[in-house]
Amino acid sequence: MDGNSPVVFTQTSHFAASFPIMEEIRRQGKLCDITLKVGDHSFSAHRIVLAAAVPYFHAMFTTDMVECHQKDITMKGIDAIALEALINFVYSGRIAIDHLNVQSLMVGASFLQLTEVRDACADFLSKRLHPQNVLGIKSFADALLSFGLVRAADDFIHEHFSDVSKGDEFLSLEPNALIELIKRDDLRVSSEEQVFEAVMSWVKKDPETRSSSLPSLLVHVRLPLLSPRYLADHVAKEDLIRRSHECRDLVDEARDYHLMPERRSLVKEARTHPRCGSPFIDHIFAVGGLTKSGDSLSTVESYDPTVGRWSMSVPMRMLRSRVGVGVMRGQLYAFGGYNGSVRLSTVEAFNPVESRWKRVPSMHCKRSAVGAASLDDRLYVCGGYDGIASLNSVECYKLEDVEEGVKRPTDNTAVSARVGGNSGRRSGRRRREGEVDEVLRLWQADDGGLEEDEGEEEDGVWEAVALMSKHRSAGGVVAFQGHIYALGGHDGLSIFDSVERYDPLRGQWKSVSPMSSRRCRLGAAALNGRVYACGGYGGSTFLSSVEAYDPRSDRWSAVKPMNVTRSRVALVSGGGCLWAVGGYDGAANLSTMETYDPRANEWTFAASMCAHEGGVGVGILPMS
Repeated sequence: MDGNSPVVFTQTSHFAASFPIMEEIRRQGKLCDITLKVGDHSFSAHRIVLAAAVPYFHAMFTTDMVECHQKDITMKGIDAIALEALINFVYSGRIAIDHLNVQSLMVGASFLQLTEVRDACADFLSKRLHPQNVLGIKSFADALLSFGLVRAADDFIHEHFSDVSKGDEFLSLEPNALIELIKRDDLRVSSEEQVFEAVMSWVKKDPETRSSSLPSLLVHVRLPLLSPRYLADHVAKEDLIRRSHECRDLVDEARDYHLMPERRSLVKEARTHPRCGSPFIDHIFAVGGLTKSGDSLSTVESYDPTVGRWSMSVPMRMLRSRVGVGVMRGQLYAFGGYNGSVRLSTVEAFNPVESRWKRVPSMHCKRSAVGAASLDDRLYVCGGYDGIASLNSVECYKLEDVEEGVKRPTDNTAVSARVGGNSGRRSGRRRREGEVDEVLRLWQADDGGLEEDEGEEEDGVWEAVALMSKHRSAGGVVAFQGHIYALGGHDGLSIFDSVERYDPLRGQWKSVSPMSSRRCRLGAAALNGRVYACGGYGGSTFLSSVEAYDPRSDRWSAVKPMNVTRSRVALVSGGGCLWAVGGYDGAANLSTMETYDPRANEWTFAASMCAHEGGVGVGILPMS
């Protein structure tokens, strides 16, 4: 070693030893050059220490603000005791949090931008949530933009709704806040009776002023899920309901749902869909997919979670693998796919009451590896592969009795680029008898033929909406909080980590934070206020990893991975859990299924499919 080379000496205890000395100097009132005043209280400190440790003061003292050169500074919007504790924290790195000071400390820490202290206060509160305080804490956290505490409060409210609804905070909610709560899918209730009784308790707390809100509240109580006996003995006999024409109409709709099953599809899906936190009374349907040898299937089977077993259901009319699946108005829709020879534009729907598949107007484009989701009585299909290229086009399907409501803008470029000369043939209108043979001939030429064509076609129409920013084949698509999310996928050259979401009111796609991993052939579903991306293929490896998106923070976070690597996995949420069905592990197609419980943060295996070897599309239907 060169004898003239410098040697760097580092004293690791330097900063830990220095700050206690600075704290003692401050307590002696020496060398202090700033005084912070709150009311009658004054606190001396060192300007350089505050600027170094507190972002609020760093901005104040290092810019041209008036306070930069002032000796005395009056602080507003912060409690004196909290300010003293936070100044002490700056010098010592320690702060005592208890139930008496936690709120004032959290407000002060947020004001001074001491995020670590704010988060420590939020963690303190999240561990002390109670049915009697959780709504107040959530409101407090909302005001401070503490997203983690808001989510913890939401989870607690959903988990303990019955107890929360008996508290004074619940009975003091504003009508709009109550609506936002009872409309949530995530409420964990033993039956819809608990939601109905909570609403009636709220109204009866002040019937003179609150009875006018009952119709708008009752819309979000899922009356068709109540038993006929409870509807007759309790709901229909409520005086406040009997006095309201709108409320009586909702009760009549619920009665008809039980008395006339053939009309169930006319009831809005939001009022008949069981809450995710309720006991799981729905069945998972696995549609189409592949055999061990890779052939496409028309096979359908359903999983009954009450007995934990798969059983055969009515097969589709066509062979379909890489098929998109969506649920609307109690019916299961199968979109496009691949029949072993060509990509398909045809669509069919399964009615569980009639136990049959029927024809649905075809999409404008052929699409396999397509994502689909249902939102506001409309079905959206996004991207896919038409046999030549990956697609960025999106189509929306609605039944002809759907009211328009707010006009939904469309992207004319999308219409002209993708509809072309097929729009007349696939418009979805009823065809005259003389046209039927020609239509079927064209379908058979383009889409490989329908196995059966008898029966009427559903009355619905397809319309093109705005193009996605990416050409996405084998992406994930999910409806969530009024938007359609498109995740990952590929364009034939690149696999994406990007995510974009469609706002149907504005007719626009907007990018959100990308996933932490590139994924195509992934599963996507929404659960408990988050969007989950599961498995897939990353370009060099098949994935078992899982991540979740929180729209409040616009961030993705890692979730415990699945037990098995799964590409082409189908993901669905139900019963408060995620269900990952089938897939491909890099060597073989999979018939296995596993389920994720977010409360335990565990994936566990459930029963394997009995008739599929992966590549399925999945959807959930209520079964009577």
